[in-house]
Amino acid sequence: MGRWTIHLSVGLGLLAVLLTSCYAETVNHCLAARANTCSLCIQSGKGCAYCPDEIFNGPRCDLHANLLAHNCSAGAIITAHSSRKIEKEEQINVKLHQAQVSPQLMSMSFLPGEEKVVDMEVFAPTKGPLDLYILMDFSNSMADDLDNLKRMGKELASLVEKLSDDYTIGFGKFVDKVVEPQTDMRPIKLAQPWPNSDPPFSFQNVIKLTNDLDFFTSELQKERISGNLDAPEGGFDAILQAAVCGDKIGWRSHSTHLLVFSTESAFHYESDGANVLSGILPRNDEHCHLDAADKYTEDTRQDYPSVPTLVRLLGKHNIIPIFAITNHSFTYYEKLYKYFPIAELGLLQEDSSNILTIMGNAFESIRSKMSMRAEDRPKAINAQFLSSSGKVAEYGAFQVKPGEIGKFKVRLQAQKMVDEQHVCELNKADKEGLMRVKPTTFGTALNIKAEVLCPTCSCEKSPAPRATRCNGNGDLVCGKCQCYDGWLGPLCNCSASVSTRDTAMCMGPGTTELCSGRGTCLCGICVCNTEQFEGPYCQFDKTQCQRFGGFLCNDRGSCVMGQCACNDGWDGPACECPKSSQTCLDSKGGICNGRGDCKCGRCECQDTGMPLTPTCEANFQAQLGMCEAKRSCVQCQAWKTGERKDEDKCKECKFKVLMVDELKESDKVIDACSFRDEDDDCTYYYTVDYPQNRTDKELEVQVLKKKECPPAGFLWLIPLIMFLMLLLGLLLLCCWKYCACCKACLALLPCCKRGRMVGFKEDEYLLRQSLLTSDHLDTPMVRTGPPKSTDVVRWKVTDNVHRAPNHPQAQIQPNPKETIQFPVSLRLNRMFSENLSHPEYRDTELLRKEVADNLNEVYKQIPGAQKVQKTSFRTQRNAGKRQDYTIMDTVLSAPRSSYPDIVKLTEKNVQSGNFRDLKVVPGYYTVATDREAAGAVEFQQGVELVDVHVPLFVKDEDDDKKQLQVEAVDVPLGIAEIGKRFVNITIIKEHAKSVFSFLQPAYTYSRSDGVANIPVSREIIEDGRTQVTYRTRDLTAKDKKDYVTVEGDLTYGPGETQKTVPVRLLELGEKDGLLEDKQVKQFVMDLVNPRQGAKLGRFPRTTVTITDQPEPSVMMFKKGTQNFTMADPTYTIPVVRTRNQDSPATVKWRTKKAQRFELSGPLKFAPGESEKNIVIDPRAHPGPVQPETFQLELFDPSSNAAVGERKTTLVNVTDGAGPKSPETAQMQSMGFINQKCSSPGGHLFSPTNARATATGPKNIRLNWEPPSGNPLGYKVKYWIYGDPEKDAQVVDVKTTHAELTNLYPYCDYEMRVCAYNGVGDGYETDVISCQTLEDAPGEPGRLAFNVISPTVTQVSWAEPAETNGNITAYEVLYTPIDDDMKPVGAAKKVKIDNPKKRMLLIENLQKSQTYQYKVRAKNSVGWGPFRDATINLASQPARPLSIPIIPDIPIVDAEAGDEYDSYLMYSNEVLKSPAGSKTPSVSGEDQIMNGKWDQSFLFPGSSASRNMSASSSPMSTLSSNYRGAGGSMSTMETSTTYMSGQGNSLSRRQDMMIGGGAMEGGVIRGGVHTKEVVMRKRSENRGYFDENIRDSIVMGDVSSNFPDLDTRLTPGVPDTPTRLVFSALGPTALKVSWQEPHCERDILGYSVLYQLLNGGEVKRINVTSPAENSVIVQDLLPNHSYLFKVKAQSQEGWGPEREGVITIESAVDPKSPLSPMPGSPFTLSTPSAPGPLVFTALSPEALQLSWEKPRKPNGDILGYVVTCEQLHGGGDVRSFQVNGDSSETSLTVPNLSENVPYKFKVQARTTQGFGPEREGIITIESQDGGSMSQYSSQSMTRRDVFNLPTEVNTRTNVSHTMFNDPGYFTADGMMMTTQHSETSGMVTRQITKEVVQRSVVGGTTVTKKVERFYES
Repeated sequence: MGRWTIHLSVGLGLLAVLLTSCYAETVNHCLAARANTCSLCIQSGKGCAYCPDEIFNGPRCDLHANLLAHNCSAGAIITAHSSRKIEKEEQINVKLHQAQVSPQLMSMSFLPGEEKVVDMEVFAPTKGPLDLYILMDFSNSMADDLDNLKRMGKELASLVEKLSDDYTIGFGKFVDKVVEPQTDMRPIKLAQPWPNSDPPFSFQNVIKLTNDLDFFTSELQKERISGNLDAPEGGFDAILQAAVCGDKIGWRSHSTHLLVFSTESAFHYESDGANVLSGILPRNDEHCHLDAADKYTEDTRQDYPSVPTLVRLLGKHNIIPIFAITNHSFTYYEKLYKYFPIAELGLLQEDSSNILTIMGNAFESIRSKMSMRAEDRPKAINAQFLSSSGKVAEYGAFQVKPGEIGKFKVRLQAQKMVDEQHVCELNKADKEGLMRVKPTTFGTALNIKAEVLCPTCSCEKSPAPRATRCNGNGDLVCGKCQCYDGWLGPLCNCSASVSTRDTAMCMGPGTTELCSGRGTCLCGICVCNTEQFEGPYCQFDKTQCQRFGGFLCNDRGSCVMGQCACNDGWDGPACECPKSSQTCLDSKGGICNGRGDCKCGRCECQDTGMPLTPTCEANFQAQLGMCEAKRSCVQCQAWKTGERKDEDKCKECKFKVLMVDELKESDKVIDACSFRDEDDDCTYYYTVDYPQNRTDKELEVQVLKKKECPPAGFLWLIPLIMFLMLLLGLLLLCCWKYCACCKACLALLPCCKRGRMVGFKEDEYLLRQSLLTSDHLDTPMVRTGPPKSTDVVRWKVTDNVHRAPNHPQAQIQPNPKETIQFPVSLRLNRMFSENLSHPEYRDTELLRKEVADNLNEVYKQIPGAQKVQKTSFRTQRNAGKRQDYTIMDTVLSAPRSSYPDIVKLTEKNVQSGNFRDLKVVPGYYTVATDREAAGAVEFQQGVELVDVHVPLFVKDEDDDKKQLQVEAVDVPLGIAEIGKRFVNITIIKEHAKSVFSFLQPAYTYSRSDGVANIPVSREIIEDGRTQVTYRTRDLTAKDKKDYVTVEGDLTYGPGETQKTVPVRLLELGEKDGLLEDKQVKQFVMDLVNPRQGAKLGRFPRTTVTITDQPEPSVMMFKKGTQNFTMADPTYTIPVVRTRNQDSPATVKWRTKKAQRFELSGPLKFAPGESEKNIVIDPRAHPGPVQPETFQLELFDPSSNAAVGERKTTLVNVTDGAGPKSPETAQMQSMGFINQKCSSPGGHLFSPTNARATATGPKNIRLNWEPPSGNPLGYKVKYWIYGDPEKDAQVVDVKTTHAELTNLYPYCDYEMRVCAYNGVGDGYETDVISCQTLEDAPGEPGRLAFNVISPTVTQVSWAEPAETNGNITAYEVLYTPIDDDMKPVGAAKKVKIDNPKKRMLLIENLQKSQTYQYKVRAKNSVGWGPFRDATINLASQPARPLSIPIIPDIPIVDAEAGDEYDSYLMYSNEVLKSPAGSKTPSVSGEDQIMNGKWDQSFLFPGSSASRNMSASSSPMSTLSSNYRGAGGSMSTMETSTTYMSGQGNSLSRRQDMMIGGGAMEGGVIRGGVHTKEVVMRKRSENRGYFDENIRDSIVMGDVSSNFPDLDTRLTPGVPDTPTRLVFSALGPTALKVSWQEPHCERDILGYSVLYQLLNGGEVKRINVTSPAENSVIVQDLLPNHSYLFKVKAQSQEGWGPEREGVITIESAVDPKSPLSPMPGSPFTLSTPSAPGPLVFTALSPEALQLSWEKPRKPNGDILGYVVTCEQLHGGGDVRSFQVNGDSSETSLTVPNLSENVPYKFKVQARTTQGFGPEREGIITIESQDGGSMSQYSSQSMTRRDVFNLPTEVNTRTNVSHTMFNDPGYFTADGMMMTTQHSETSGMVTRQITKEVVQRSVVGGTTVTKKVERFYES
């Protein structure tokens, strides 16, 4: 009867839905709820009502209007209503100087899904109460900062008085936890870490908030600095205590709270690793812990707080942080402060001298913006804040001026579902509560008593038993029959025993199956088999409604009866259309600018012929320069002037102007324009606006009739004045010429006194070379006299003027033909922008190209001149009115003798103001050589001082004291005279404190290296800080073609001796790749301008040679057969070397099948040697010389060499009668062959000189020479390298060549050839290897979109499944399109040259615009096809937005609560000392630098592994894990050991941890035999393997173990390999890869063991090379699970194992289950572990353990094995057997001990053996009557250890990969995890699609990476 009960309930539940299709034209949210009871109906949402009439044929749960329409009694309809009431509303009083909100108190209730909007007003006073608390870092490096702050008492007082009339100010200090490794714990250092310092401490509140500034200043003077050991500080502890200790700090309730945090160091944060090393594990309890001295007391007992904790607590206490950070750590806080709703960040000077400026600016910034928040919000209610226009506002988006009233809207919505649970099933605390809605800076708030109603129907409480309407077989409840067991039907009139007879009603029209084959027919009604199907005939599938953007019903509704039932606010067949017009609002708040209709959330604009934005506004980007574009037509039509004043040209204008007396206001038109008419010097005005008639396609131009002209009353005086001035000038000239006395008279006039003078301000400079920080000196030139016009002064500088003409150096004349560099500087006629200071910015690149194009065109007149390079941009101080203009510095290479010509040509073009099309400012230039320079400076009108930028020509060969002379030459433009003409500059060389040098004069790098790392060495003579400049210069290698030029400064701190300069090397272009005679590519790097007491050493320049991949030397035997006689004294066998003979090479040789000796040895080729001989003395070995045949083999070549096609040679030793093969000799000895001659009927020898050539991507041509004899034909055998030779394909040919076709592109093949005759097949040749050519790649893998905002997305893609070569680049195109997929804008193209970066962040997309994205790949052949996808960011589901990507390794805090979910933090880069810090925060002599701690540590929620690669891209390529160290190119041979055990299963203990632990035990007995296994090379696994991996699974460290700092690995023993990567190569072949584990010693090798999971032979592969981190395993059984183990070995022994269970699933031949179907797809899967372990306390000595059934067990479950043991050892291991396979199983475990941590493991026992384990750790502590806890104040916590991915369904060639449980990686490194957060004994599951990597990097920091992806 139970089965019928289930069917009955399902049938009755669906009854209302079954009738829906008959009555409802469109579905609604009431029908979509599928409520089968009255209470569930009225809980379905606002407007839902229930009809309790006994006779009613429609759906009982529907909208009220629909029920009435279906004749339900109006008085009987049951519905529910919510409420809303304002309980307190006092109007804002602006006269009160305090923050206010209105209203103050409301109460409201919601039905599930209901939304309400509240209007709210806030007021912030102009100068309200202010609490300012300064929190300062007191580590030793901040000593000067503290001194400065002490001196700022008066300035600080004036600042706070300026900020507020009612203020308080306080002070606190912090350092770090007083425990190792943060603090030096030696007694002497604890007493005084630095001279004149206080003992170390964590945090202390020094001065409570006070309004007594004198007291504050006096107390501050008493403070002394302290110190700690590591660089990051414990500021987070201090911030938290300052927030929660409100009474001790003195925060006031109605004031603005500011906390100024000042430091120069990074920060420690929760679980960053430092506390694990010190043994501090408990989380911060967020309580106040200040003692009587206001010192923090729990620093050594609690961890640092997390970032989300600080965000939450500062917001709760209305505290706004202001971070004042020095440059050393500014970037860390630049990312940190963005996570606070309102916070400010300022760049602090090294001595904190600008801290008051930062505080003032920050306060003004905070006052200008307001952030709203909803505190204490019940979980079931969402809150959004809207501006007055109705737009959703982000944090800080409300601009409210102090003293004004701001108006906002708060949108509150009750959720229907919370974490897949109906809201009415939540706890009361999650459904109701008192919310506080307020600005972040306010203490006052709008309090809202909010409640989600879950009404019930009273009719359900009084059912009518055995009702007549129910035929006595059921109860009548709210008008519906609830049938008893055994009865079915809406009236309970159908017996279950006869229910299946009436089937006619279950047959749908046009169908032949009952209930469409998806259900059971009961009483003429279809009861569907699963909830997936519905409808009267189960004809509707709930997953088959329309989709939008890949989401069912756009994730904005549900699928009901084949239609989308959309949520409120959405419409359309796929719920793709928002009903709101928010997305159609134009910039003025209107709908589509009044020129279109808002449909489906988009504007449909009228066709005006003009370019419009998506909101039908004029597209200003498409119409830049609108005024300028209309100008000429306006002039010609209105005034008959301008460049179009000719009538014919004026007629070309497409619009007509409208002359008006008055123009419209500028804010009511598109643009208002004004220009000066050149013809009459008058100004005219006009406006551009939309046309009045919307059908017009041209804009309307209105012109003001009246011009504005200058007054003309005195124009007649101008000629008269000019005539009189001319006459006066002539008279004065005559007097001056002929009357000497007149000169004396004129001199007495004020206007004719001494004229303008220009000259240098200084006479002399004395400089010390060691203190120079620049290779130029700015010396001022001044001008005296009336500065009423422009003067240009030419100057020059000469080096080494102190040398006499007979000086030895002065007599050396330079070579005039020598090509030298000429630095050239010009002032461009454009303003300088900050972007130009960044060489990588696009603005800089465009300007640099413009400069190069124009200067190259000008200077090509100079014979021998090369193109300019190293162009940069700057400004110059003291440049008069031009100091904001851009100065361009570049370098021109030309012959030395061309210096005068370059100066003249430069001056000529500068004075014209143009370098071709480049606009420059006249009057400024500099041209220099290595010993002289010339230039000009300009004094503009009103300017009295400018700087001359003088080069200093600092060189190593300079004298110890040298002198330069700068001379003002003349004034070519202007009337000034030269005054002080010369300035002398003396430079003194001192004893060098440091010597800089390259390590060697030349380096060679391959292009494949990608980066040339050039080391720069420093020899320390006197320690200290010093600098040197480096720069690269082209030789034969060219910038941006072969490499990317670099230039910059290296700064060495105390003790630093070496730094590395990375230079990016570029791949060879397609054109260069085709050139056979390739030129050697070289560039040089120079060290110049050593500073701060340094000089250049032995190698100030190094030459870098860029090589393409060099072809290896090929060594082989000269002949395939060698013939000797017994009379020969020695056997000399030649070995030849071809290709690349310029380097040494070695190869080993050995004999095989020789009768008397086994010989071997090395053969070494010196550079240039092409042939060597192997000499064998047959008489030096025992036994007589006799005829024999043996082989010689070449093997193991050096890394720069390879063995050629003749790697073996056959040596025949005869008695002089001729050569014999071994087979021939044997047949002769047996008498079958005549000894005198060879029979033509014998087996043929192998063909000779076999060679293979790739003729295409799918073709290989094979040629050979025939053997002696008469072959009938030849057989060519070929196979893919790495496949078994027995699987080779065979081609029969009759000629001496063969053409192999239909091969894989870029794939390595091996071949053999044999001849055959009537006797049979002859001898085969040696293996011939050949690789097919590359082909164009296939389309990239699936596209994924990470939607960051409606205008920003991150698109990523997978590598093409068929790379067909090495991918070199990707190209991304994105185009705006319309609904018909037609472009509506220009396509934009982005090329990505790094093939590893398969990700692109695209910003500034048009909002609500659909884009088509296309991606294609490129290899050496060319571009492949596009993969495309279409997406509209605005239509994506409302999911938690991704935090903008941070370049460091991110960490997620999953336990911070709903409001602060998904916070990203940074990697252990935070733990490094500030680069270049002048006083690092390190005390004592024994400096322990961060990053050097190597102790292994674990903590809850972390990973136990280290050294996991941290890619900057979450979609990191899987193939990056396949390379061994150095990318080994050699073929390895290792041995495989098979261990056969006794019995069918492996004897083992139940200690296995899949993916995370080790297998303990495992007694294996039996014989051992070995087999040779060849490991494939990555470079040769093309076409079929490696690059075409069809499926892969990564098993990483997603487990966690309880920390046990005493149980560590022996030092030097390797850790567990970081992770396993399983990659399916075929149905029976698998590639197993791993990452190198951490080890203090060198790794010697690895061991890989594998066996069937249900037992069997254990097979071993030994990997002897530490560079190899992968093996290929073949001949596996399809659809069988295998257990793999990998461990590493060092000199100290073997490390623990990494385990993984894997299955290759594929279709098999039904007749042979172990043989896969040829060509069938295959995929990887792995069995899952039992579900999460849940612990329930029964008593202090007992608990109940329960778990869920594995989702995917390996076979049928027979039961479970549970083991229990003490975590730290001791006691016996207890085992429990649990039988059955129910969905949830539990076990009671008695006899436990209190306060002891236990480890539990649960393992399913199946028909196939034992599955993977689930592990959990728990402790029972007895406190206050037996309450339980786990190392914290929580009632009880449970940590799951996810040991293995539990359900993977990856398929080949599909765009989606589905994951259902923790720990999955895709082939691109994508991992899907199930996060568990545990609080107060409650276990909640949050299943999200996330990319997660967890690792411990550098032994100190736990990192995670989280990013959400929406796939298309």
